[in-house]
Amino acid sequence: MGASDGSVRVAAIASLTPLEELDADPFLVDSRSQHAMCARWAAERGYVITRELLVHALRPDHEVLWADVDAGLVDVFVAPCDRVLRAALRSVDAFSAECERRGVRLETAGLAEPSYDTEMKARVHRRLSMPTAGYDGC
Repeated sequence: MGASDGSVRVAAIASLTPLEELDADPFLVDSRSQHAMCARWAAERGYVITRELLVHALRPDHEVLWADVDAGLVDVFVAPCDRVLRAALRSVDAFSAECERRGVRLETAGLAEPSYDTEMKARVHRRLSMPTAGYDGC
């Protein structure tokens, strides 16, 4: 398992959750923070993120999940937490079973989520509501 240089290759799963859910669950909407958590998890283990997936209620057999696995480019899937997995995938149980069948690990980062105050929610809102205006999220 792993690339020829010995590194473990990771596909990070984030949820594509509508902006309307920002007040109810800001982390679920903030895909940038979700991917950052996965990257931190991977870096702590010396793993390399080779794919960032941003999906919502995706079928567990969808080719976007498996193309890089089939190509030998992904060894592990990681999501920030179970809540993100449930939003990103139509069936976490079926996806987990498919991972096991294919010999690919499925992990959750389980790190502390950011605390979202009004200002942080506003930044997420601006970033997601103005993507074509050249706003870079700063």
